Amino acid sequence: MIEDIRADIEVASGRVPADLALRNGRFFDVFTGELMDGDMAVRDGRVIAIGPAGTYRGIKEQDLGNRIVVPGLIDSHVHIESSMQGPAGFAGLTVPRGTTTVIADPHEIANVRGMDGIRWMLNASENVPQSVFVMLPSCVPATPFEDAGAVLEASDLAELINHPRVLGLGEAMDYPGVAAARLEIVEKIELARSTGKRVDGHSPAMTGKSLAAYAAAGIGTDHECRNVKEMKERLSLGMRILIREGTAARDLAALIKGVNSGLARRCAFCTDDKQPGDILNEGHIDFNIREAIRLGLDPVEALRLATLNGAEAYGLDDRGALSPGRRADMVVLKGELADFTVESVYRGGELVAMNGKLLVASGECDDTPVRDTVRLAPLGSHDLDLKLKTDRARVITLSSGSLVTGESILDVPRDSNGCFCADPELDLLKLVVVERHKSTGRIGLGIVKGYGLKGGAAASSIAHDSHNLIAVGDDDAAILSALRVLATSGGGISLTAAGGDVLGVLPLPLGGLMSDEPGELTASRLEELINLAHEKIGVREDLDPFMPLSFLALPVIPDLKLTARGLFDVKKFEFVSIDA
Repeated sequence: MIEDIRADIEVASGRVPADLALRNGRFFDVFTGELMDGDMAVRDGRVIAIGPAGTYRGIKEQDLGNRIVVPGLIDSHVHIESSMQGPAGFAGLTVPRGTTTVIADPHEIANVRGMDGIRWMLNASENVPQSVFVMLPSCVPATPFEDAGAVLEASDLAELINHPRVLGLGEAMDYPGVAAARLEIVEKIELARSTGKRVDGHSPAMTGKSLAAYAAAGIGTDHECRNVKEMKERLSLGMRILIREGTAARDLAALIKGVNSGLARRCAFCTDDKQPGDILNEGHIDFNIREAIRLGLDPVEALRLATLNGAEAYGLDDRGALSPGRRADMVVLKGELADFTVESVYRGGELVAMNGKLLVASGECDDTPVRDTVRLAPLGSHDLDLKLKTDRARVITLSSGSLVTGESILDVPRDSNGCFCADPELDLLKLVVVERHKSTGRIGLGIVKGYGLKGGAAASSIAHDSHNLIAVGDDDAAILSALRVLATSGGGISLTAAGGDVLGVLPLPLGGLMSDEPGELTASRLEELINLAHEKIGVREDLDPFMPLSFLALPVIPDLKLTARGLFDVKKFEFVSIDA
C-alpha cells in the first residue's frame, strides 16, 4: 500500500509518466458541474490527476482533440435477463453505449434455477468488460401464491451475502409481507443489514403508515414511483428514487418535474427491464440522459443521475466521478454534453468500445446450469376450458406503456357449455399461465382486454417473476400450439395463427429467458416477431406484443394478474374468482 501511494504521488506530481495520459480533453467534474480543460493521468486503472494541457505524459498517450469525457454510466437497477442475453451479450449491447457498471438483480434466473442460477450469473459476469454487481433476490418466488422453479430462504442467500460483488438484498417485492413484518422476508432484510449491505425496494402505490413501515425495515430505494407525489413521499422517508426508463415501464416523463424541483440529488437512473432492440435503437442509460435533457433537465443534473448518484446509492466510492483514486471508467463524447453521443468507452483505463462496437471479448462460462428448464405436464384441448357461472366476469385490462393493469367487470360471451369464448371484436381474449418447472399440470385461466389480437396466439416463457409459460389468444388450437412450440425449443417466444400453424419462434434456451446468440441477432429476430404480431394477428400497433404480456403474471404490481394458480387481486393480495 505504501509503495502504491508513493507511486500515485509520483505520477500526480508529474515526475513519473502515467500508464495512460489522455491529453487535450474536456473532463466533466460531477462535483462542480464544470468542464476541466487539460490532461488526465491514469495509473493502475485509476484516475490519478487532471491538470492543464501539457501537464502529464504517459507510457501510452491518446489525444482527445478537445472531446468531452464523462464518468462511466451506471444502471442502478437492472435485470440482465430482460435483455434476452446473458452477461456477455448484455455487455456487448450496453458497454458501447457508455454503461460501465450495473447493479443487477438476477431474480429472473433465480426463479427458474434458484441458487444455481445466481451462481451462474456471478460466474458468467466475472470476465466481461463491465462491472456487474449483484443484489441477491429477496422474493423467490415473488409471493407465496406462485409456482417458481425454486424457493429461496434467508439461509440460502447467506451462502453468497459476503461475495465481493454482492451489494445486498434485491427489491423487496413482497411489500405487504414487509409491512406486516412477516418473518421470512424480515429474516432476509436482517441478513443484508447485519452484514452492512443494502436493501432495494419495490412498493407500487404504497403510502401512509404502510410505506412508513416499509421504510422502517431499512428499505433504501424504490423504482416504482408513478408520479411526483409518490416520489416525494419516499424521499421524505430517506429513500432514494431510481428513475426507470425501460421498455414496458417509462417513468421519466412523469417524474421529471420532481427532479427539476431540487430533488435530483437523491435520484439515479435505471432501466429495470429493457429489450435488446430498444437498447440498440434507443440506447441504454445514455438514452435516459438524452431523454431527461429533452424533457428539460439540466445536462449537469442528468449526468449526475447517471453516474455519481448511483455510485453513492450503493456505496461504490471507487467510481461515479473523474477524481483521484477512482476507477478510470470513462465515456468520450462526439459532441457537446447536451447531445450525449458516445464515441468511445474506457473501463479501468482500457479502451473497450469505439463507435458502437465492443473491442474486447468476454471470457467463456459454462451455461449447462441454466439449460433444460421447460418441463410441462401433457396439455390437452379441454385443459383450456374456462367455465363461467354467468355472463359477467372479472377481466384484466391492459394499458400501453404501463405495467399496472386494471380490473373490469364485463359482460363476456360463453358457449353452450358455459365456457368463455374469446371475442376479438370485443377485444376479449383468453389468457393462460401454465406451470413449467416441475410438471405439476397447474393451469391458470383468465380474460384480458387491451391486447388487440385477432386470429391466433402469442406465448412466452418470460412471465415475471416465476417465469411459467404465458399465452394469449382467441383460438384454443393456436394457444396450445404456441405453448407446445416453447416446450420443444427450451423456452422463448412464439406466434401461431388460428388453427395452430406456427408463424414464428425465438428460442431462448438459457433458462427460457436468454438467447445463446449475439444480441444483434436476438434483437433482429425479436423485431421480426413483433412485426408478425402486428401484421398477422392484429396486436395493437401501440403495444409491444411481448413485454406487457410477460408482466401479466406478476402478482406484485396492481391491480389484477393471473398466475398458474388462478386470478390474483394484488391490492387485496389474495386470489379472486373470475366470476363477478
